Amino acid sequence: MKNVVNFKNLLLVFGLASGLMSAQKISSNQVKTTVEGTSTMHDWTMVSTAGTFSGNVSGNSITDIQYVMAAKSLKSGKGPMDSNAYKALQADKHPNITFTASSVNVGKGTMSGKLTVANVTKNVTFPVTVAKNGAAYTITGVETIKMTEYGVTPPSFMMNTVKTGNDLKITVSLTAK
Repeated sequence: MKNVVNFKNLLLVFGLASGLMSAQKISSNQVKTTVEGTSTMHDWTMVSTAGTFSGNVSGNSITDIQYVMAAKSLKSGKGPMDSNAYKALQADKHPNITFTASSVNVGKGTMSGKLTVANVTKNVTFPVTVAKNGAAYTITGVETIKMTEYGVTPPSFMMNTVKTGNDLKITVSLTAK
């Protein structure tokens, strides 16, 4: 009888340990993405709060990271500018901008993954901060890309008198639970 009890305790311990070691799914449906650029007339900003994020917490890292944002969710507050941006991004044909990464650690560091814009995928590595607060994780990352590296022709306006610069600064911030 003693062996039966010990076997049951052993199964209970393994069951609890495997439950504690399994990954916790986290997500956010309100990812703020800010895209900043320049033009021959003025600097400009477009913002989206409609992105989604998901990942799995495992120990001191987040794994299986997925970020998706509809290109047309980016807004400048200036209608014609938005239309030109969507056309440049080929948003009707390629509606989503995505990022995937295998993992990132809690704290300050870098994250490497695949960024897809206008159906062109590139490997990127950028600085990121991941802070844990209870069951929530606040993640902020900043990356600078060149539009032309993703097959995007920088838009121009007003019969080509105003030209957009090639460099974009992208900031993504979210809190996932």
